[in-house]
Amino acid sequence: MTASPYAAQLERIPVREHRTTVLGSTTAWWEYGEPGAPVIVLVHGFRGDHHGLEPIVANLPGFRIVSPDLPGFGESAPLDGPHDIAGYAAWLDAFVASLELGGAYTLLGHSFGSIVASAAVAGGLRPERLVLVNPIGAPALEGPRGIMTRLAVAYYRAAAALPERAGFAVLKSRAIVRVMSVTMAKTRSRELRRFIHDQHDRYFSAFSDRDSLLEAFRASVSHDVREFAPRIDVPVLLVAAERDDITPLSAQHVLVGRFPDARLEVIPEVGHLIHYEAPGDAARRILGFVPHGAAA
Repeated sequence: MTASPYAAQLERIPVREHRTTVLGSTTAWWEYGEPGAPVIVLVHGFRGDHHGLEPIVANLPGFRIVSPDLPGFGESAPLDGPHDIAGYAAWLDAFVASLELGGAYTLLGHSFGSIVASAAVAGGLRPERLVLVNPIGAPALEGPRGIMTRLAVAYYRAAAALPERAGFAVLKSRAIVRVMSVTMAKTRSRELRRFIHDQHDRYFSAFSDRDSLLEAFRASVSHDVREFAPRIDVPVLLVAAERDDITPLSAQHVLVGRFPDARLEVIPEVGHLIHYEAPGDAARRILGFVPHGAAA
């Protein structure tokens, strides 16, 4: 286990663990900060769980942050239905309703979570603001590393074609996870790269079963934020990376224009792992978007 460079900051923030039944299945979620503070609800990316966004949480003291594991990932049970974008959006709507926030919250989605959050808001979920970190703003197969996405498609197809036990083992392959981690990490810091690889080793294979993971993968490469943007009428902040391997910066400049009310912030010299490599920078941009006085 590699020590987190953000551990000291995170330890200063109280955390409570919860379980809630949402649409017939159990959702595990974590609550950081004080109960009466302004609320941010987080939606993590594909194959990760709530741990991945903890570096951003560590840089946002003064908030009550709600961070669930997506259905089928981490400690949350799979959906009782298809693991497609409509299913995840319906789950997010029901989960937020269970919190009884009354609309007074900011919603943040990272990577695949940006698609889920955008679909939910386009479908009627009403946060005060929407923050999308490393948003998927164009088809994954057309990104700067489109060839890597095609290899990923082949990998998931092979896992689906194998007998269940063998396919499950392939999907949990540490070698494949490490290739992905090395490809996406841009930092030159050896310490930070070790931390990133350790996080992926520990949490990137924490999914419940092969079928739900394959359904989620198909959803992740079949949709992007563009299709939902025109129907999102709350203020939106896009926090994009200069060197993102999934969505090129040029596509992010196009994406921001598809929203009725959005602005784009670009973090230089990072890729698709803003939440690990530049969480402090991302948090500062979020604080510039959330109304002044919301954070302590």
